[in-house]
Amino acid sequence: MFVSPAYAQDAGAAGAFVSLLPLVLIFLIMWFLLIRPQQKKLKEHKNMVDALRRGDQVVTQGGLIGKIVKVKEDGELEVEIAQGVKVRVLRHTIQTVMSKTEPATEA
Repeated sequence: MFVSPAYAQDAGAAGAFVSLLPLVLIFLIMWFLLIRPQQKKLKEHKNMVDALRRGDQVVTQGGLIGKIVKVKEDGELEVEIAQGVKVRVLRHTIQTVMSKTEPATEA
């Protein structure tokens, strides 16, 4: 009775856009707060793992602290965790580089 026919006919394309707007906003918020920082973190970790070399002191994801003795081509590292105790670990399981060695300079 009190609703005019103009309001009843106005549920067209603008109504569909307004109903999709919250979903688009939620996706954008999720992108900037969760997805994008995670991708950035993964890229930094990959660059760190690719730059590992002999002599670097590292921490594995299991919590072992050691010095890289040998870098193998098949994705493995040989890490010395104590005097004479060497373990093989996968490259991607290195969590942190504690101290970085400088590359050898050519004389």
